[in-house]
Amino acid sequence: MVKMASTEEQDRKIVLEFCHLLEKSKQLFNGLRDLPQYGHRQWQAYFGRTFDVYTKLWKFQQQHRLVLDSKYGLKRWQIGEIASKIGQLYYHYYLRTSETNYLNEAYSFYAAIRGRAYYSRAIKEDRPDLMVKKLRYYARFIVVCLLLKKMKLVRELVIELERQIQEYTTTYEPEDQLEWSLVLEEIKGFIKAESAVAVLHADTNPIVLSHSGSGSRLSPLTTPPCERTPHMTLSLQEILIVGSACEQAKFSELTMDMFRMLQTLEREPTDAMHPMIGHPMAHGGPHDASPAASRMPYGVPGSKGYVENGDRRTMRDNPHKYLLYKPSLSQLMVFLSSGFKELPPGGALLLYMSADGCFSTTKHPQDYGYELGGLATSVKRDAVDGGLSVRGKSSAGYKEPHCLYPGDLYPYTRRPLFIIIDSDNSFVFQHIPRYFGQPLVILMSPQDIPANYQGEYLQHHGSLFTLFLHSPMTAMCYICNVGDVPIHHWERCQSYVDRFVTEASRLVTRCRMDEIEQGIGYIDSSYVQFFGDDFLRTLILRFVFCDVALRLHRGFRGRHQRPRCEPPLPGPELLEHPSLAHIVLQLATALDVRGHFVEGPEGD
Repeated sequence: MVKMASTEEQDRKIVLEFCHLLEKSKQLFNGLRDLPQYGHRQWQAYFGRTFDVYTKLWKFQQQHRLVLDSKYGLKRWQIGEIASKIGQLYYHYYLRTSETNYLNEAYSFYAAIRGRAYYSRAIKEDRPDLMVKKLRYYARFIVVCLLLKKMKLVRELVIELERQIQEYTTTYEPEDQLEWSLVLEEIKGFIKAESAVAVLHADTNPIVLSHSGSGSRLSPLTTPPCERTPHMTLSLQEILIVGSACEQAKFSELTMDMFRMLQTLEREPTDAMHPMIGHPMAHGGPHDASPAASRMPYGVPGSKGYVENGDRRTMRDNPHKYLLYKPSLSQLMVFLSSGFKELPPGGALLLYMSADGCFSTTKHPQDYGYELGGLATSVKRDAVDGGLSVRGKSSAGYKEPHCLYPGDLYPYTRRPLFIIIDSDNSFVFQHIPRYFGQPLVILMSPQDIPANYQGEYLQHHGSLFTLFLHSPMTAMCYICNVGDVPIHHWERCQSYVDRFVTEASRLVTRCRMDEIEQGIGYIDSSYVQFFGDDFLRTLILRFVFCDVALRLHRGFRGRHQRPRCEPPLPGPELLEHPSLAHIVLQLATALDVRGHFVEGPEGD
């Protein structure tokens, strides 16, 4: 009798401890939304405590599953909810640290929820709020799979999500059924826009490449070569990616341009952290093994691997990024200032903006900083009560407040600054002065495109310029109306892009050597200082490819239909160099689109 009472008391303590950990975890998780989105150290300790509690909660429910099943009535959807929160935690930690390995951690928990059907009985609980949690889980899982380029799984998840939405709306007739229908259409539109060119397997089924030129992240095999010099002193440390272009495909506050640039500025995640093997749960055997059971966070606050003194570079593979979708101007300036403040010695800041132009009506501008217009941030109007408009004109004397002007960036040129502007008003940023003598490079998209490339399709599917920076081979196919390429042919053509990048890198280095030896100013020192960084070098060389390809293409003849850069890159020594033109024409011949390009040397 005493033994039975003792067992019941022990079981009661287990249930109480579980309830305590569950409540504590919810409080900490809900508190994440109150943390500042900018800065670094303000949120690290809080994330550490949250990870620590979820680690204890996950292991506790494993160790005491039989008791929790019988005495607490623990259901599988509740286990799924805990796993979903851990997946969210890892995803948000990825967003704050830019370390792609945390995407793998998020994926492992989300995949386990699906594989073990934790939410399979959600519809039988007669709780619409539980079904909403299940739908949100699917939406979040799709985002993670998109970022990891698991497109086959994405398509499977979309089919499952559509079925779940149908079941949800049929069963409950909820008020938010239209919202979920819009989410579904948004996802489908994004997937369609993402696949600008289909690479076909031998059986004609589309595949997703994870290697050179496919738009994948940077890896040791795809990093452009570089003959390093003592002048290559800077490394990219802080990035601000802003997406404000209207009418562009988006999902989960990621426009297509943001999605592509985000991956361009990350390294390929390693498999070393991917933990799908864990300990069996208390019942259910090995088929119910928990994800990451043996250890939860890797390099997360609260774990041994994390550096608490603020030296983020010791564990970083990627520069730190901020992602802003249609921010207000004040938000944009706050995040830009935060990135500026966080720059370590020798660090560079990159600002990427994809936005519609604000156009000035000033006929004789005297101030290039504020009288030529700029970029719309959070507002799109056909006409505004000011001296600027988005895609229109206004005659009043006020300037548009929701506009980033070139002059707004002058203070940030106190530190090394790399700017990429993708807009129909990009060229107004070419006049930013170098008041402080720091390295400054500005890459600007074409302001116009040929009539046959215009229309809703291109607007919706993302910018051509950003596509060149993300995947030169895909962009080359796009401007030549090549919709699909067999995999063996793609790889052969990609070798020409690789040759181009290698040759362009050699020419940049040689231009600098000629300048030093002969005293001839071939290339601005800003490019050389940025060139030592893998990401910035990749962007510079892909810009060169874009310029050469569009310069040779018959359809892009106007000066506004080609990109610009400031300081200008040398023409005969680089952009117009015969060897680069020759490689592009060889690629065109390999793609069987030679007729799209001007007359020149043929190549095998």
